[in-house]
Amino acid sequence: QAVLPDLGEISAAIPTTWDIENPFQNSGTASVSSDFARLDSSPDSKFYSEARFVEHVDDNAVKLMKEYIANNLKSGDSVLDIGSSWTSHIDKSTKGKLSRVAGLGMNEEELSANPSLTEKAVLDLNSNPAPELPYADGSFDVILCQLSIDYFVHPLELMKEVSRVLKSNGRVIILFSNRLFLSKAVGVWTGADDIDHAYTVGAYLHYSGGAFEDIKANDLSTRKKGKVVGDPLYVVTARRS
Repeated sequence: QAVLPDLGEISAAIPTTWDIENPFQNSGTASVSSDFARLDSSPDSKFYSEARFVEHVDDNAVKLMKEYIANNLKSGDSVLDIGSSWTSHIDKSTKGKLSRVAGLGMNEEELSANPSLTEKAVLDLNSNPAPELPYADGSFDVILCQLSIDYFVHPLELMKEVSRVLKSNGRVIILFSNRLFLSKAVGVWTGADDIDHAYTVGAYLHYSGGAFEDIKANDLSTRKKGKVVGDPLYVVTARRS
């Protein structure tokens, strides 16, 4: 049984002052670092070749994601969903007010079934030690990453790319839970608890070399009498300067 954080512990995971030293730097490059090694190091293109039309968290966590996303997208926003699939958890009324929803994922069939997307791209972000997002500088107001941050083996490099394709004052929204494909998650994730996960995601942003400010973490989980009910849900957000 996983030990879940108490109320307030997720937000407290983000330090008010970051250490000068990059905590991932001394592990070597991401391609060889044990921090980002995985039990299954086979190409992700093989793992994701078969479409999976299922949610990876319970119904309540899905509802929480949809509500959070609806409340954090504004009329006219251009949105990129990285690690996208058959759903971006964007409801119809929210989609109708957005100017663009690009989805970048691993499976063509899943992306084609996603009703929110205005465009799609299939790209393995783990295949290149210097991942490149196929978009121009300053393209998006918001970048979403839902339930996939734990699978990226070059997360600092990827977050720097996220910064590049965000507009000034654009926002990145990274949602995660404690549910995962264990064989495909990186080592720094699998051996840690959810409080550590919140710090790790914040550190990805801070130490990426991207121009991120206002890095915050929040616990979105449903609680009864202070205890998490069902799958937990957390979010780390930041703004590009």
